[in-house]
Amino acid sequence: MAVNVAALRSQLETALAGRVPAPFARRSIQVETAPFNIAEIDKLTGGLPHGGLTEISGPFSSGRATLLLSALASRTAHAHVCALVDGRDNFDPYSAEAAGVKLERLLWVRCRNIDQCLQATDLLLQGGGFGLIALDLSVLPPQAVRHVPLNVWFRFRRAVENTSTILLLLDQESNAGSCASLALRLGLESSRWAAPQTQRTLFFTSCCACLFGGSQLHVELAHSRLKSATGDHKAQSFTRMNATSHVANFRTKTMWSDFRETVIETK
Repeated sequence: MAVNVAALRSQLETALAGRVPAPFARRSIQVETAPFNIAEIDKLTGGLPHGGLTEISGPFSSGRATLLLSALASRTAHAHVCALVDGRDNFDPYSAEAAGVKLERLLWVRCRNIDQCLQATDLLLQGGGFGLIALDLSVLPPQAVRHVPLNVWFRFRRAVENTSTILLLLDQESNAGSCASLALRLGLESSRWAAPQTQRTLFFTSCCACLFGGSQLHVELAHSRLKSATGDHKAQSFTRMNATSHVANFRTKTMWSDFRETVIETK
């Protein structure tokens, strides 16, 4: 059997000579990436791959929105027009603007079900011209997203291949599988709470009242088949890696407005 395989390989190399040099040689694909603008994530992943599908999955309060807003802020700050397909009309433009997203460079497509999301994404991919297209299915029921055929994700990935567009998928469970060039799994480790420092007695009747201060989040590099433009190889097979080499942690901080100008005193 080994002799037959070797002979077949030799015949194919001879037949392809002059047209395909070294057809069986392993090739590393260099891909241009864009930063998340979160140091820990960029160090772990190398950034968002252009011309590829990036999947970010995790339960509620795991940091998906943080990564989405950071990616949108990064792209719109560089004058790229982005599109967000919002699965359940859940996007908050005020929080996005506070996070640095240039709303004048963002197309917000507000959907109500999975079919509308897929149709809208298809149209955007066919139209082209976007620096980043984000498909946010994280609020939809996982079972609805789970029933999307795998060939849909393959078709979406093929639509951005050989382009500068970044395709970003957000969901609660990983659904794109091997279609994704980069896949991240997020999780919540801990939350921080703090008592407000100003005008506490005017807003809170309980001495135990406090505001959400931020989270400690865990990120796992679940899948990556890229070689970044810097030449650094990302994990091709995690079985050959140390247990801590494809994980990272980062913290979020909630910024609360100063309520002193809106205080209404009662007697």
